[in-house]
Amino acid sequence: MYLGALAVAAAIALASGGLGMLWRLTLFTPVDESTPATWPNVLVMLVAGLPSAWGLWQCLRGPLTGLPQEQDRAVRRLRIALYVAAAYGLISPLMPGEVWAAMLGVVSLVPLVVLFPPVLGPSLRHAGHVRVMGFLGYGGVVAYLLLGLAGLRMPNWLSLIFAGAALLWAILILRAQRGDGRWARSTVRYGTAGLVFSFVSPLVAAALGNLGTVYADATTAFGVLFTIWLVRSAHELAGAAQPAATAADEVPAP
Repeated sequence: MYLGALAVAAAIALASGGLGMLWRLTLFTPVDESTPATWPNVLVMLVAGLPSAWGLWQCLRGPLTGLPQEQDRAVRRLRIALYVAAAYGLISPLMPGEVWAAMLGVVSLVPLVVLFPPVLGPSLRHAGHVRVMGFLGYGGVVAYLLLGLAGLRMPNWLSLIFAGAALLWAILILRAQRGDGRWARSTVRYGTAGLVFSFVSPLVAAALGNLGTVYADATTAFGVLFTIWLVRSAHELAGAAQPAATAADEVPAP
């Protein structure tokens, strides 16, 4: 359905000379009315829409399992929190207010700091320290954004500490997932790619800015990679304790 909407929006853009509908469906940023509806611009937007289409399919297809496995309370809670965070990741580009949207996105990840360690068990080393990193990172980012809304500013070095703590938490969780056995290697790769994207995309957007707004904004399309990691992590917890290995999963993760 989403791909069909993209095709219709592309046809309308080329016929009418207006990119508004296609822009909102693919880039989820304020429309730059000065951007012409040329074939290159329309093509860039269509390409930018493909990760969103893939993310929607990953989120909506449900767990790929046979007989459902009985789950304990910790697993059920984690799956719910993962689905909530993934759902917010899908709707956040449509929300007004960039700062509020970013803050709510961080808030949706806070429950994972508490709920991941009991499920990962011995796969996660030094779970207490990992929790501290998570609360420092995500809690600090929320505080930073709230103070900014109130007209106050934290020192920039504090924001770097918060971002670094959140990054370290995510790396440690992904490392534990990789060694756990209940998650496919490809799922861990989605999470890793999402983290890399969060740091690389501002640099790529700045480099592409000279080519036009549409090229810079197209880099935001790959933000869906982290959402795919969230939803696949929840999906695969519904399956067997040890998923069957596939040829793709046997390739060492980066």
